[in-house]
Amino acid sequence: MSLYAVLAAALFFLGLHGLFAARHMLRKILALNVMTAAVFLLLVVLAERADVADSVPHAMVLTGIVISVGVTAVAVILVVHLAHGRGRDRGD
Repeated sequence: MSLYAVLAAALFFLGLHGLFAARHMLRKILALNVMTAAVFLLLVVLAERADVADSVPHAMVLTGIVISVGVTAVAVILVVHLAHGRGRDRGD
């Protein structure tokens, strides 16, 4: 098993812990981003281990990065909007 695959597993479980342990919504969003980065890293590691060079996993990772940035932006906007609606700025 390569070092990058171990790093991907460690990042995934770190993000999973942050998702369940954090109370603040922005920290939960950050934990989800760490988990998606781990999945992207694992996809690239598995693509490099294949015998035949295939660019589809790399294209999937690039598409996933773009989608995750958009989803993160919408989630942060929703958390900020909910925090202002409740009358506080923390977002709990």
